[in-house]
Amino acid sequence: MNTLQLIYEGKSKRVYAIDESRLVMEFKDDVTAADGLVKAVAMGKGILAARVSSYLFDILEKSGVRTHFIDYDGKRRMFVKRLEIIPLEVIVRNYAYGSLLRRMPLYKPLQKLDPPLLEFHYKDDDLHDPLILEEDIIRVGIIDNSTLNCIKEVSFNVNKILTSFFESKGLRFVDIKLEFGIDRHGEVVLADEISGDTFRVLDERGEHLDKEVFRRTRDVGSLLKAYLRLAERIGIGIEDVYTPS
Repeated sequence: MNTLQLIYEGKSKRVYAIDESRLVMEFKDDVTAADGLVKAVAMGKGILAARVSSYLFDILEKSGVRTHFIDYDGKRRMFVKRLEIIPLEVIVRNYAYGSLLRRMPLYKPLQKLDPPLLEFHYKDDDLHDPLILEEDIIRVGIIDNSTLNCIKEVSFNVNKILTSFFESKGLRFVDIKLEFGIDRHGEVVLADEISGDTFRVLDERGEHLDKEVFRRTRDVGSLLKAYLRLAERIGIGIEDVYTPS
């Protein structure tokens, strides 16, 4: 790994270049909350996030969704296609939760949103990823209307596939953050990760199996227990991952 070129390091991942068409995403054990102001290290979290992401990307690929996923090393590294990342975060909401309740308090907590609600945020940490309109995206030239419509269609399809999958495991899929890129053929491709860091999911008791646990408690042990339970519920082996006491 030391022979590869580090081209990006974020709050939860490092990205290395293999060649002109492939990258390695290495998932860190770091965990943050409050827009990065709260930081901690959760030993084993990187492996869990990589394993869940790889598993769910494989499900999406088999369902016909074009993603950047190539392979998984069994630990904390995912091999992916190199893309031109679109600076948008796409949030699909199935239930009213989190920032949506602060923005529109007339929603009731966990009110079902049917059809699901789609939000766009401009991806910029310094600006705190502000909510933007579809008209903003087109008028400032982030992407054209055709690409935007493709992203919307894929986002709803991904949400439908994952909602069905989690329901089959007795879990409620609350919302998810998606990111996209353009490949060398000019096609829209699902990127980033799909894990408890980027979605919210509740068990039958209403308990979170995602990063919301850390946002609320600031406790890495509770976070790891939630991620381990998530992996177990969806059928992923975790025998080699550190288990908090």
